[in-house]
Amino acid sequence: MIPIFLITGFLGTGKTTLLRRIIEENRNRKLAYLINEFSAMDVDGAIVSKENPNIISIPGGSIFCRCLVTQFIGQLTKIQQKPEIEGVVIEASGMADPRVISEMLQETHLDQHFKLTQIISIVEPRSFLRLIHTLPNIIHQVEAANLVLLNKCDLFEEHLLQETEDQIRLIRPEAKIRRCVQANLPLPLFDAKIPELFPQKGEYAKCKDPRYGTFFTPIPEKVDPRKIEAFILKHEESIYRVKGFLKTAEKEILFDYSVAGFSKTSATCSNEELGLVWICQGDEIQNLEINALKFLQKTDQTD
Repeated sequence: MIPIFLITGFLGTGKTTLLRRIIEENRNRKLAYLINEFSAMDVDGAIVSKENPNIISIPGGSIFCRCLVTQFIGQLTKIQQKPEIEGVVIEASGMADPRVISEMLQETHLDQHFKLTQIISIVEPRSFLRLIHTLPNIIHQVEAANLVLLNKCDLFEEHLLQETEDQIRLIRPEAKIRRCVQANLPLPLFDAKIPELFPQKGEYAKCKDPRYGTFFTPIPEKVDPRKIEAFILKHEESIYRVKGFLKTAEKEILFDYSVAGFSKTSATCSNEELGLVWICQGDEIQNLEINALKFLQKTDQTD
């Protein structure tokens, strides 16, 4: 049986950081890695693939929706046919409800070849406490987990960390909770000491979930990321994630906003990769796309 290690967590909690750490620490093992990006532009896959070419990317929705399940199952079938593979590490979309994965494996008879051994949910206090009552998939990700990583602990006071842990225990009392910074902690893959998973019932995600929407804005010219930050903060109640590659006056950067906050890191990209992916509330998507495009055009004219 090939063990599966599933990473879940809302947008910006640190899933890709954890995945990159796992790849670096397991370079001598024959593992398969699968990245699921909610948006059609595969930013995370592009980042990780530059470090490891053996990455399988499935962008454009959740692998736990009917739209992508065939592609997901097809990739697992190919992996199953490679006898050298020791295990599979999956980074699910931030919008994913992972409770359906056991049923999915059973329906396709892949449970004869794969065993789901660990589901990790990564949580950070700001987004978790803000969205737990409005986005049910955040709860479902914790419900499915046998290990919850409370990430970015260096950025929050103890009372917020404790409040987050209390909420996690209300949702999933059996889960083991571990605090960390930048998803950095000893994490043996397929760890037998982690509490066992129990069968859960979930529903396949809607292919066009009205709660979420995504669009892409190309940005070919050099921009000031501070102006983009100001626009996002003006509309932050409707925006879940903005991520992509930019060219500033000084350098190329990976720009990343989530409910957890802003991040700007040096990056190398091609002109084709320049631009931002936006994930927003579904009922605000059209207005946000129009306003974002107008704002960026105005920025180009005034710089």
